[in-house]
Amino acid sequence: MDGKTMNILVTLDENYIPRLNVMLFTLLRSNPEYSFDVYLLHSGIRESALRSTVEVLGEAGRLIPTEASGLALEDAPTTSRYPKEIYFRIFAARFLPDTLDRVLYLDPDLVVAGSLAELYNMPMENYFFAAASHTGNLLRRMNTLRLDMDEESPYINSGVMLMNLALLRREQNYEDVFDFIERHKSILVLPDQDIISGLYGSRIYSLDPFRYNMTERLFLLHAPFERGLDLDWVRKNSLIIHYCGRNKPWKENYFGELDVFYREAEDLLRAEHPAALG
Repeated sequence: MDGKTMNILVTLDENYIPRLNVMLFTLLRSNPEYSFDVYLLHSGIRESALRSTVEVLGEAGRLIPTEASGLALEDAPTTSRYPKEIYFRIFAARFLPDTLDRVLYLDPDLVVAGSLAELYNMPMENYFFAAASHTGNLLRRMNTLRLDMDEESPYINSGVMLMNLALLRREQNYEDVFDFIERHKSILVLPDQDIISGLYGSRIYSLDPFRYNMTERLFLLHAPFERGLDLDWVRKNSLIIHYCGRNKPWKENYFGELDVFYREAEDLLRAEHPAALG
């Protein structure tokens, strides 16, 4: 890591390319001091479909598509909301170049609202991942029982994860992942983060969700009771705003207030790159 290039990982199918373009556009605008190597793990996205993404990155970044093949995921639970691509991030150390010691995974359904330098350069020590949790004590205990987790382990949201690739290459056993899927496939709810939390909970460094993984649900639950937690606070303090779940700002009937940040990003992107939103 040279301090000037940030390694980014994304996994998605072709339908999410417009959302990827919004996310990358905000990443570049919020981190002008960096250039970016964006690794796209996929299972068959056409090169022609990525032209708009290459245009958005421009001279500030390189898009590096990498097809994730050879994974025995036939029995892994998938749905229309959770296609097989969600599992690819778990195997990042297998597919990314050995020269990378870390990568920042970002879901495409988020906007980057500030500098990620502090996050990206944080010491990883003996942790595989750094990620935020959105669960309270009751839900965490339920997940602990459901997934046979350590009681002290966090149940994380996998949409923002700093990954210690060097350590994962040395210590991660891929067979453990397939065994975990086989033993728990009937009860996996959010499959990728169930697996990461269940297998690696003790090796996850907990990030501040209000800073690095702010969501509409988090905002709605806390804003009425915490003085000063309003849209101005989010604008000044939240570096990543994540539109996880079914409540998406590009769909009709969005419920909440944080869509304002997404709509601002979309408008700016549309003005600069009209083809980026499809």
